[in-house]
Amino acid sequence: MISYPPLNPVALSLGPVTLGGRTFGPLSIHWYGIMYGLAFLITHAMVKSQVKRRGLPLDDTGVADFIMALIMGVILGGRIGYVLFYNFREYLAHPLEILAVWHGGMSFHGGLIGTLVAGAWFCRKNKLSLLEMTDVTVVSVPLGLALGRLGNFINAELWGRPTSVPWAMIFPTDPLGVPRHPSQLYEAGLEGLFLFAVLFGLSKLQPPKGSLLGTFLLGYGLIRFALEFVRNPDAHLGTVLGPFSMGQLLSTPMVLGGLALIVLAFRRPATTSLDEKASVP
Repeated sequence: MISYPPLNPVALSLGPVTLGGRTFGPLSIHWYGIMYGLAFLITHAMVKSQVKRRGLPLDDTGVADFIMALIMGVILGGRIGYVLFYNFREYLAHPLEILAVWHGGMSFHGGLIGTLVAGAWFCRKNKLSLLEMTDVTVVSVPLGLALGRLGNFINAELWGRPTSVPWAMIFPTDPLGVPRHPSQLYEAGLEGLFLFAVLFGLSKLQPPKGSLLGTFLLGYGLIRFALEFVRNPDAHLGTVLGPFSMGQLLSTPMVLGGLALIVLAFRRPATTSLDEKASVP
């Protein structure tokens, strides 16, 4: 067994400050929030580089607006997805808690839907190719996922199921205090670094439009489905369909949708592009 490192979820604490007779604070900056910020900065830099390389009609201000639309999609979609998929009855009984995002509760699958909707809206508004913009953006997404999972690890949350493997850890937030899979690190490595390497390598080959998005959906869906067998299910949900968790149910449409996108991308004639005819989501 490996000892869980002495990590503090709070990166920086600022004590109360008095200005004009009013006291503000204390303010705590958490590593998880820093990871989100780094993810968006990396995405912005990579999208900006790809837009210039491909000669797309989007200036630096347009790229910033696009990233801001995606950020709103991630936050709103992630929160709404968590409410609908993971704790609907609780939020139905206490609807004001939906706004209490500082209490935690974000869904990756909801955030994905939110970004796709926000991206489709932006592309329609600016007459851009949706498939090309998804190919430009999706390569950087796994790096953001890796950072997010590292944030989960620092928070000692979303840990794995009990195990006796040599690298098991006892997480300080675990009420049972048993050795568990450090599943956050598995996800950071596979959903994050490995999937990024695959997408980055494929992007250099200039594959058909939409195939990178399809590869991401397929790859993430398969990896997430497999890792859910070692990740501890949400305590208030458990498994929802036999041995399968909510994460596995939500990942299944991703796998099917990814396969469909890849097939359609390679079957589409090279001289035509549906999304170029009309930037329709």
